[in-house]
Amino acid sequence: MQADYFAKKKRNTLGFLSILGVVTVLAIIITEYNVAKGFTSLPKAVEWGLANFYPTQESLTKLPDILDKLIETLLVSIAATTTGAVFALLFAILGSNTTRVNAFFGSISRGIATIFRNIDVAAWAMILLFSFGQSSLTGYFALFFGSFGFLTRAFVETIDEVSGGSVEALQATGAGYFSIIFQSVIPSSLPQMISWILFMIETNIRSATLIGLLTGSGIGFTFNLYYKNLNYDVAALVVVVIIAAILFIETVSNYVRRVVL
Repeated sequence: MQADYFAKKKRNTLGFLSILGVVTVLAIIITEYNVAKGFTSLPKAVEWGLANFYPTQESLTKLPDILDKLIETLLVSIAATTTGAVFALLFAILGSNTTRVNAFFGSISRGIATIFRNIDVAAWAMILLFSFGQSSLTGYFALFFGSFGFLTRAFVETIDEVSGGSVEALQATGAGYFSIIFQSVIPSSLPQMISWILFMIETNIRSATLIGLLTGSGIGFTFNLYYKNLNYDVAALVVVVIIAAILFIETVSNYVRRVVL
């Protein structure tokens, strides 16, 4: 019986790899991608990057302006994540099997979260450009909608996993709905929710850089501006600042997880 199981699993794996290989070959043929040329061009690309794409002493004069844009990007990312988390918590409570008011509202909450989660933040940015134009507000709403969808799903799973036993215990004692929410669900789920929020902040800071290219704001737009003007030394400095900021935020996030959680 066990041998049949592993044989079936092996056949499924080989079948999946075969389909993946066929799709890859078809993609190469349709796009007319030259695989050999792609790999042979890598050394030249690295050589060009080392020769041109690095910060210089002159580029450091632009550092204050770059830091201002970086701070703007960080603040927008944090604001979008925290406000998205507030709305996500409300929809998660309504959508969780443990705390939902009824099946109808639960399905509606999960459906809305699914729609928002499955639309990428870049797609949200392009959609919102028609309403708000190129501005920080467009980037904020794009990150907010993406954060809301992802965190709602994460919070629903957290509530269902962590709070089930304590909710049943309070219900058995006759506790009211809001007493269960504030005395059991939120306290028991809060550490894991904070962890998800920290993860989302890290993700949004990375996404905000790309979103800035579309919305004409933040550190992403700054990089695009200098790169298109062939100021490669300043563009390289922007990249270095972004990497340093991401590593710093990740370090702080890991520290908070260790100390607080």
